[in-house]
Amino acid sequence: MTTRRDNLNALHALAYRQAGYFTASQAVDVGFTYQAQKHHLDSGSWQRVERGIFRLRGWPATVNDAFVLWSLWSRGRGVVSHASALAVHELSVLDPGLITLTVAPGFRARTPAVRIVTSTLPADDVEQREGFWVTTPLRTVLDVAQTETQDSVNDAVHDALSRGLITPRGLLSRSDDHGDRAALRIERALARWNG
Repeated sequence: MTTRRDNLNALHALAYRQAGYFTASQAVDVGFTYQAQKHHLDSGSWQRVERGIFRLRGWPATVNDAFVLWSLWSRGRGVVSHASALAVHELSVLDPGLITLTVAPGFRARTPAVRIVTSTLPADDVEQREGFWVTTPLRTVLDVAQTETQDSVNDAVHDALSRGLITPRGLLSRSDDHGDRAALRIERALARWNG
């Protein structure tokens, strides 16, 4: 028989993997009724951060908090991508502004805090981080080549190549799949890298 302490330990273990965040549904799954959830909110041991999303009180802030929060908001369907993924991988200095999530077709939720991109991502194009999924450095550079300026693409390609996260051959082999503009920006960035 599970005890309140068991439920609390299970919730803390879950929240630990998600930067202190958890959803109401996850709390139910580990044994907290909605009445118990209200009690924890009223007592201040939990903080409501979004509708149906809570955080343990006093959890220290981290640089990835927003990525975890909005991943939970998407019910785990969103993958951090584009300029947001550049920030995760520490590639270039582009400020992502809004969080960008790539979601599969059919995803309907919207919020002003998140830019939604609809696409089906192959499993090889995503990697797991603590509490969220993010596009790989290669996929991130390809996505950025479609949407950002040439200077931003140059910076991202330079940083990713310098750190050995991508190869020129790998980048070129996939650039045509992302449209003519992306392929041209990739070619220019690689020419600058080699020049």
